[in-house]
Amino acid sequence: MKKIATIGGDGVGKEVMEAGLTILESLDLNFDYIEAHAGDEYFQKTGLTIPEETVKIAKNSSATLFGAITSTHGEKSPIITLRKELDVFANLRPVKSFEGVNSLFQNLDFLIVRENTEGLYSQIESLEEKKEKEKFKTIKSIATRVITKRASEKICNYAFKKAIEEDRKRVTCVHKANVLKKTDGIFKEAFYNIAKDYSKINQNIVVNDYYIDATAMYLITKPQEFGIIVTSNLYGDIISDEAAGLVGGLGLSPSANVGDNNGLFEPVHGSGPDIAGQNIANPIAMILSIAMMLDFLKEKYYGDQIRLAVENVLKTKKVATPDLGGNSKTMDMADAIKNELKQLI
Repeated sequence: MKKIATIGGDGVGKEVMEAGLTILESLDLNFDYIEAHAGDEYFQKTGLTIPEETVKIAKNSSATLFGAITSTHGEKSPIITLRKELDVFANLRPVKSFEGVNSLFQNLDFLIVRENTEGLYSQIESLEEKKEKEKFKTIKSIATRVITKRASEKICNYAFKKAIEEDRKRVTCVHKANVLKKTDGIFKEAFYNIAKDYSKINQNIVVNDYYIDATAMYLITKPQEFGIIVTSNLYGDIISDEAAGLVGGLGLSPSANVGDNNGLFEPVHGSGPDIAGQNIANPIAMILSIAMMLDFLKEKYYGDQIRLAVENVLKTKKVATPDLGGNSKTMDMADAIKNELKQLI
């Protein structure tokens, strides 16, 4: 029996978790679900954003499902903590357009592979205050950006493996090495070193690189060009949200955090405090994240069937949450996908 840790978190995170578990529990899978806690609501009760017990449960599980959290009082981030503790070095964010969804572009299908363990998200910061005169002081804050050759090569290697696995024709490195010559210089050099190794395996993969600012433009002007984008932590976080805007929004955007031994799966969207409790959040990002989890757990058949069920439901436009232009509830969407899934399996 495989153990699945579930962390609903805050706001709509709990709502989409319930919807996602409705889908999972309808499948013939030998899973045991273990609930754990993290987030702002838990902080209000205990003074902790994420207890050690939650980290322990996640480490001892086959995979972890995570809902969403509200920003927390300067305390450590539960999701970043889990990524570090589970050593999930790759953050995968698929960008795919769906028939029936009003989006900027049709027929988009690419993958952002984001380094997940370092960069500015290493959370190494300092604050200095210097009193110059009696009434004036200078405040200086410093954030340390950590980029290592080892982590850069590891994520680039993973990106090329995914390109071969998914038959992607292009791998693009995103960086700013013209300005950040040492840190992004390491990342760019690692990318091309790994690319040389893979050129011996598959000569059909086109390899190129763009600056991050140019990439932000190309995502709007020629997104069809991309197959896999590999980049560092902060860049990947920003452009994946931009890319979500191309295909209908964050409600359709899943993600996976994967390492050599663990997997952490979450929708890209936040906790939606403005709509929490109204049961109108779109659960598709969570449901598609579950499909990615099933791939990770070597249950790809069920993952593929979930993706097909989502595509079929969106295509009909009979059920649509407010972000998709309708007035359906969270569980209406979940039930429609579950019923479609029954017809497919």
